[in-house]
Amino acid sequence: MRVASINLNKRLGALAARSDFAAWLREHGVKAVLAQEPYKPADRMPPALTGFTLAGGDGHLAFWISEDLAQPTVSSPRQWVQRTELDWLVVLQVHLDAYAGAARAAQLTELADLAAAEHQRPLMICGDFNLAPRPEDGLYGAQTSTFTTGAERATLQQLTKIARLIDTTADATPEFTFERVFSGKPSRFRCDLVLLSDHLMPTTTVATDSSVRRGPQAFTDHSALLIDLPVTMPTAEPEDVLFSLSDLTGQKTTLLEKRSYQPHKTAMTRQAPSPASRAVTEHLIRPLSISSVLDHGCGRGADVAHYRAAGLDAEGFDPHNDFGWPRPDRADFDLVTSMFVLNVLADPWQRIQAIKDAASFTRQEGHIVVVTRSPEEIAKAAADGGWTAHHDGFWSSHSKGTFQRGVSRDEITALARHCGLAPAAGVPALPLPSVCHVVLAKNPG
Repeated sequence: MRVASINLNKRLGALAARSDFAAWLREHGVKAVLAQEPYKPADRMPPALTGFTLAGGDGHLAFWISEDLAQPTVSSPRQWVQRTELDWLVVLQVHLDAYAGAARAAQLTELADLAAAEHQRPLMICGDFNLAPRPEDGLYGAQTSTFTTGAERATLQQLTKIARLIDTTADATPEFTFERVFSGKPSRFRCDLVLLSDHLMPTTTVATDSSVRRGPQAFTDHSALLIDLPVTMPTAEPEDVLFSLSDLTGQKTTLLEKRSYQPHKTAMTRQAPSPASRAVTEHLIRPLSISSVLDHGCGRGADVAHYRAAGLDAEGFDPHNDFGWPRPDRADFDLVTSMFVLNVLADPWQRIQAIKDAASFTRQEGHIVVVTRSPEEIAKAAADGGWTAHHDGFWSSHSKGTFQRGVSRDEITALARHCGLAPAAGVPALPLPSVCHVVLAKNPG
């Protein structure tokens, strides 16, 4: 899904600017628009945008979505920040104070609190920050600009560190997004930013487009940011229907009912333990002094039987009730295994929640083993099977409602760090060449 973030400098009131803007959106295949300062006065609703529906906001911050897509939930925690839920992804659109560094530093502190309140949910913070993140990102003439204070930069760095966000356009040579002449000297800033949860970087691209502020088709004075997100939004419900599914069920949905995820249907019926569980008993039990194991997402329980046969105090848990493995009432396991669970969960937020839940069953110095299907394996299966793209992976079966994504070792590690976990030091790698795996420590120190 392509999203545009852009400061329109209050210009949507002009018909020519609206026309040029709409043409640019069509040309670039944009499906959602995050606009700072779209209209004047700021407290008024901005005008209609051809092909889009205004999902929320005003003349200060606004969000439009393509009219063929369902409207997301939009709110305004502060006047200078807008919160939007794009399915599993939270987007915080900002327009920080344009005049005072102290005000921007205070806003960044509030922004860190807002990010923390999302409890590790995948996050994108974008918009006009009105600051230069690094000294080289702000120039006045040939010299470093003094407009941005050290306090602002320190607060921004603290935000990105705590929330594990990446400044996606921070290249070695800055691409300035705002240029203007003041007192005869050029003032240049990279102030329009996209901060993104680190684990989303491999599946998201961000590009700067300066054509919107230069040349004959320019319609604003800030560069646009084009963001390709691994998000598949549901389609909009047609207006010319007698009733909708929401009328029948009482739940908000689309006319074409949102496909039900059924990850339990990927569970294999095994006559023997999985190679991953055998690798655990052969290579981890002794080095980690393990006597108790929980198989988190155990399916039908073949691996639980294997652990018990190896003399371990073993239990299983699977949220699908028909498998018959209810949630344990203890949280003191030496080891929790998560075998081929993350790769069947349809988005990064579900994967983070699954890792956090698995870790909740381990003792304080316990370990978690996460095993997933590899990106290479899933890419081949998707090509061979003609799977349909969905979010950052594929529907492996439309009729069953099953999803698959190859999850690399680096991605497992990045997701785990959002849960306070890290790869365990000094633990031997398991001999599992065809899959990805990480042994995580609950308290890495």
